[in-house]
Amino acid sequence: MSERVMAPPAGPEAARRQILEVDATRAGLRLDQFLAQRIAGLSRGRARVLIEIGGVFVDGARTRVLGRRLRVGQHVEAWLGGALERAGSRLGSAARAADERALPCPVIVFEDEHVLVVDKPAGLLTAPTPEGDRGNLVALLEHAGHGALHVVHRLDLPTSGLVVLARSALANRELSAAFRDRRIERSYRAVVAGWPAADAFRVAEPIAGRPAATRVRVLDRLVGGAAEIAASLETGRTHQIRIHLASVGHPVLGDRRYGARAQPGRSDPIRLAGAASERGLPVAGGEAPAPVEASAPAEASAPGEAPAPVEASVPANNLRPPRLALHAVMLGFAHPATGAALHFESPWPPPDLADWRAALG
Repeated sequence: MSERVMAPPAGPEAARRQILEVDATRAGLRLDQFLAQRIAGLSRGRARVLIEIGGVFVDGARTRVLGRRLRVGQHVEAWLGGALERAGSRLGSAARAADERALPCPVIVFEDEHVLVVDKPAGLLTAPTPEGDRGNLVALLEHAGHGALHVVHRLDLPTSGLVVLARSALANRELSAAFRDRRIERSYRAVVAGWPAADAFRVAEPIAGRPAATRVRVLDRLVGGAAEIAASLETGRTHQIRIHLASVGHPVLGDRRYGARAQPGRSDPIRLAGAASERGLPVAGGEAPAPVEASAPAEASAPGEAPAPVEASVPANNLRPPRLALHAVMLGFAHPATGAALHFESPWPPPDLADWRAALG
């Protein structure tokens, strides 16, 4: 069987990148003028905002000089996406400060001289991106006096939950190695479309050509055709949980990027045999399953039978969450300096999903 390679597609969260070369007819133009002339639909005012938020590079270097004069042969790279959409229309440091004040506030869970653990709200980037280097978790924390921070992993903008940041070179080195060697414990909760056929399964599908595996347990099958699940990562690819759940036909509710691309019914009994099977944990993607303790079938099933799969579909109004229904609930790792075991939990559901989740029963 040929390997099926999955990759993050373009979508509502994707940035549009444009690389433009300065020719003789536009040499000498200001950077903001050049962008407005070359990018369709971008006014000069929005071009200035794009420069201020850090979404423009000249010859590979980020620049914020609105009036920079351009020379023949220079390359201008502009990133147009969510960061620009979220930025206000006014210019100047006061306007950018207002943008930051409008962002949801993170909660400090733990801090010492080496590590900082934060409960990140949805709607906040973890760290700078090519779209901009303002209005993200790291920038907010650094501006608040937590010192220079090193990013060792990220949560997607619409995902909430626990993130660890390094505050020292030692912590950056050790935590980066721990993530690389898969010595970090991470668990997520989500509500997905449809009822998976198995109580527990493993999705092993490459993402952008790299091996990726996610383990999933069904915690509750909800009235209306949705399920609450727990997911743990064996690898840490970009958007991994969202891509893998969509790949088996059960996208995370509220996922505008991958939900529409889900293939309903892929979690059929052939691909995801019952979790109580003597063969161990079912696997999607063709890899041999690892032995695990058998899971009990759902209460609604007949004795010894896996529940009938319910295909994912466009959620009814009462199933539409206020945002992506995915939350990082647990984070565990060895302290980079002392080796002490650290374990953190974030309540599920988070406040902005609590009323919605309660309404699902």
